[in-house]
Amino acid sequence: MNNKIVKTFALGTCLLTFGFSYSQKKVVLDNFFNNEKKADKETGEVKSWHYTWDDTTSGGFSLLGEIFTKQGAEISTLKTAPSKKDLKNANIYIIVDPDIDKEAFNGKANLIDPATVKNLVEWVKKGGVLVLLSNDHGNSEFEHFNKLAGEFGIHFNDDSYNRVQGREFEQGAVNVPVGNEIFSAQKLYMKEVSSIDVKAPAKAILSAEGKNIAAIAKLGKGTVFALGDPWCYNEYTDGKKLTPDFTNYQGAEELVKWLLKQSK
Repeated sequence: MNNKIVKTFALGTCLLTFGFSYSQKKVVLDNFFNNEKKADKETGEVKSWHYTWDDTTSGGFSLLGEIFTKQGAEISTLKTAPSKKDLKNANIYIIVDPDIDKEAFNGKANLIDPATVKNLVEWVKKGGVLVLLSNDHGNSEFEHFNKLAGEFGIHFNDDSYNRVQGREFEQGAVNVPVGNEIFSAQKLYMKEVSSIDVKAPAKAILSAEGKNIAAIAKLGKGTVFALGDPWCYNEYTDGKKLTPDFTNYQGAEELVKWLLKQSK
């Protein structure tokens, strides 16, 4: 191989390597609107918990974070309301279970404000992928969360479906039919879910008890995924509690791959 070919090959390799590194998708998890805290039983240290990347307890998102990183994404946490500058560094931004006052550490929840709505709508139009995961009645803030969701034709209803008694897990089943846009045909577990109303540009993609519980919307170059439950936390993805016919870990993998694919 002559020197010219060697140099060209080497340059191409460097460009490819640089390209892969540069294109790593950045996934940002909100820790401002959802900011529950508790004291460590052993040390007494007060920490954020519940739907956070580093929470390895049953209510954490540590396994979901691992799924993202296994797919080559970089995960991080944002502890403030998202500014335009913050969003420039995000391909995917996730808000889960916005606090109500009783959950907030200082007794006063951080509510989604008009500036946040404006920033996120503009960011989605430019190609951002927004994930909105609510909770059911009495466990999530709805009024201000819906001001954001409503910009995409999505409305979380302040209700609760798929209620489960004890270990009657089948009561929380969501059967995904063949041909779903995100998930393969399977049985997911989603317990106590708020229903969703949709209008253009949103469309429903999952239902339970005859009610829409998940939706997607396209706006500009971006995408929004919404579901009425934080369903993919450790308790229901680690395989320890549910019966083997539920496939929440598989479902979480499929969602992650779909979200990364939507990111421009």
